[in-house]
This record gives sequence, C-alpha cells and structure tokens, in this order.
Amino acid sequence: MRKDIYDRIISFLQGASWAIVLFGALLTFQVSILFGLSSAIFFTIFFIIISLFLILALDAFSVNKQRLAESKKQTELLQKIYSKHTK
Repeated sequence: MRKDIYDRIISFLQGASWAIVLFGALLTFQVSILFGLSSAIFFTIFFIIISLFLILALDAFSVNKQRLAESKKQTELLQKIYSKHTK
C-alpha cells in the first residue's frame, strides 16, 4: 500500500523526533552537569518528558488521519447500503 505525502512527513518527523530525544537528552545532561548532578538529572528528565509529549502529538496526528480515512470508508459503505434498501 502506498503512503501519501502526509504519512511520509509524519513518519519522518517521528523518526527525527526520537533522534532529537536521544541526542538532546545527552546534550542537556552534558551542559547542565556544570550545575551539579541532581540538577543535570532533573533537566534531562524534564527535557525527555516534554519531548515525549511532542512525539505523542505527532502520533495523534497520524491516528486522527487514519480515523478519518476509516470514517470515510464506513460512510461510503453506509451510503451504498442505504441506496440499496431505498430502491
């Protein structure tokens, strides 16, 4: 099954987001280690939580697109059934 451009963009952004989470967490930890270990861990966990919410938002876009496509299929089916029974 071919993906449309919207699905490709969302897939790319999801992959890039995971890379940003991994490298961003490492970078956040390295930069904030200057302020102490406990604050470095806190800032890193805070960065990871916010990044995961953004990944969750991207996934919600994908799920809503799939839900819309499924609703269109069901509507088409229901219209065919309705037209069959009203004749």
